[in-house]
Amino acid sequence: MVIGYLFMNLLIVESPAKAKTIEKYLGRDYKVLASYGHVRDLPKSKLGVEIEKNFEPQYLIPVKAKKVVKDLKEAVAKADTIYLATDYDREGEAIAWHVLSATGLDKEKKKAVKRITFTEITKPALVDAVKNPREIDLNLVDAQQARRVLDRLVGYKLSPFLWKKVLRGLSAGRVQSVALRLIVEREREIEKFNKDEYWSIEANLGKIQPFKAVLTEIDGKKLDKLAIKSEKEANKIVDDLKNSEYKVKSVETKDRKRSPAPPFTTSTLQQEAGRKLGFSAKQTMRLAQTLYEQGLITYMRTDSVNISPIAARAAQEALKNIYGANYALTEPRFFKGKAKGAQEAHEAIRPTEPNQEPTKLNLEGQNTRLYKLIWQRFLASQAPEALFEETSAKITTGKYLFNAAGSVIKFDGFLRIYEIEDENLNTQKLPKLAEGEIVELKNLEKNQHFTEPPARYSEGTLVKELEKRGIGRPSTYAPTISTIQDRGYVQKQEGRLAPLEIGVKVNDLLVEHFPEIVGYEFTSNLEEKFDEIAEGKVAWQPVIKDFYEPFAKHLEEKTETVQKTNMDEETSEICPECKSPIVIKYGRFGKFYACSKYPECKYTKPLVDANTQKQIDEAKDEKCEKCGKPMVMKQSRFGAFLACSGYPECRQTKSLAPAASVPCPNCGKKLLKRRSKRGKNFWGCEGYPECKTAFWNEPIDKKCPECGGLMSKDFKGKLSCQNCKSANSEGKNYSKKKSSKKAKK
Repeated sequence: MVIGYLFMNLLIVESPAKAKTIEKYLGRDYKVLASYGHVRDLPKSKLGVEIEKNFEPQYLIPVKAKKVVKDLKEAVAKADTIYLATDYDREGEAIAWHVLSATGLDKEKKKAVKRITFTEITKPALVDAVKNPREIDLNLVDAQQARRVLDRLVGYKLSPFLWKKVLRGLSAGRVQSVALRLIVEREREIEKFNKDEYWSIEANLGKIQPFKAVLTEIDGKKLDKLAIKSEKEANKIVDDLKNSEYKVKSVETKDRKRSPAPPFTTSTLQQEAGRKLGFSAKQTMRLAQTLYEQGLITYMRTDSVNISPIAARAAQEALKNIYGANYALTEPRFFKGKAKGAQEAHEAIRPTEPNQEPTKLNLEGQNTRLYKLIWQRFLASQAPEALFEETSAKITTGKYLFNAAGSVIKFDGFLRIYEIEDENLNTQKLPKLAEGEIVELKNLEKNQHFTEPPARYSEGTLVKELEKRGIGRPSTYAPTISTIQDRGYVQKQEGRLAPLEIGVKVNDLLVEHFPEIVGYEFTSNLEEKFDEIAEGKVAWQPVIKDFYEPFAKHLEEKTETVQKTNMDEETSEICPECKSPIVIKYGRFGKFYACSKYPECKYTKPLVDANTQKQIDEAKDEKCEKCGKPMVMKQSRFGAFLACSGYPECRQTKSLAPAASVPCPNCGKKLLKRRSKRGKNFWGCEGYPECKTAFWNEPIDKKCPECGGLMSKDFKGKLSCQNCKSANSEGKNYSKKKSSKKAKK
């Protein structure tokens, strides 16, 4: 509620957390309220765009925003000056414009209304913003409107087409459908891939300090990766190399510098948080939003790698204080990125106070990990280059030439702060070798290899590909990837995005009949048009018109001519009720068995995996624990389960979900694999709701060495404690020993 007395200055932001932080800095002269996001939007129940009236949007105040708008109006009436302090991107500009209209400020002439922006929530930034207000940038508003209207036209016009031609409940989207296409096409590349066998030969050489050398030439001809195609060929070479004399032909030593990466943009933050921390794009942005609203990092939606001179100088001071003068630069380092126009004036994602070490902040686990990643990346970007001494030696024996490479770090530089993976860095240390020296052969190794298919996209690599192709913008990456998973088009398998059958069907239909919607270049060109609108170069309605008129005509033609996709899959089973063939159909909760004579025969049966089917077979004669009636099989969006046949009088159920290898630590019952409302798997106690014990990752029979709590394992093999959240050194790809070893190197 708004306080009853008058106040001079009202400042409106999007979130209450942001409001709380800002009010702390500005003091009593300012009242800070939150709009809780958009206060006006297109209606959900209809298209909400007047196509015949030059695509005029029909904005309304959603039910959930009505009380907020009422409170804002009351506050506006009591204030002399109103500052619209929503985020400084297009979305924030549009929210400020909607607040103006929803509160009646667009018609108010007596009040002073000012638009202010800032990229960090710190006292100096806020004071500077208040001193330098501006008008609302209607070009930015129009760019956001253009995206919103165009996406609404695609979604509300194309989705019903999918309902008619594929399956009810499906949806299409301008960017999500392109992202789906990338995933489906990558899957087909993997399916078509034929692996080739090849062999490599290494010699273990040296006496006091052994080292490895790889065969690279035969008779002066360089070997490509697939040169040795079989074990027979490898054996022949190995036999030829035995009992030979190995002589050092040449030795070359040179220094190589490695420069740090720039501070994070939205895209690179999502990629690194996924790779290093296992965070989804959506999770990364949610945590980054919290850190921004707490005043700990700069704005988290940006294409720019630019940093302010003040921040660069602060980084040098922090490096001196924390790591010593050797790890600071005499002149700050600045990066040039791909951001254009106004975006280049924005900053990269960085800590607002570089001297605030992660260990000194009172943050929760995941917030700490993301802040640490941002903090380390920023400080590393301002640290000296790493210096390596690299040695390469050519070693000959007859017609064969081997290469030995080694690397020694002379100065770790930025690597002391931010660990990187460098596939080109050879961590072997070579002994001192002299030209003409004879080295002893310890043994020869022949190693079998197979060419690898391209990997499925992770969320991070998909973001990278979308950015490379110019598809989407910082604000759209995370929601796009989240949407295609929520729609059931794609699912994560071991951290990678795999298309589901329904996703493949939808993609194929769109690619065949609406190539312009899922065209990479077409989608990228639209993003450039939005940029031109934001820069005031073109009006937004003509852009929508140029897209919509041919699209609407094409959609009308395809609605008439395209045949409905048959989603039914044939089976060898026969309906027990009418003896007709059983088919597999798609429903709200996925696939299920149904009689092919539907609707004449309404027989159905859940389609379950082998593990669940085994449980069903074991429980087929099971009786209800409460009333003694037979238990029957049911299906929900969370999977198959047993329910009492006496429903609704008796509501007893029993899960058929797989159980963890350990019991619930609180009550001793089974921990079952379940699925949340948002489709995310977790492990919950069988005794729910009496026992609410739950874990996101699979609990295992191992106790935490720190506190004795139960450990759990994620899909990458990382172990972590459920009580103290400490990581275990046995975690695959997360080994503390491995990390420390890399750091030393």
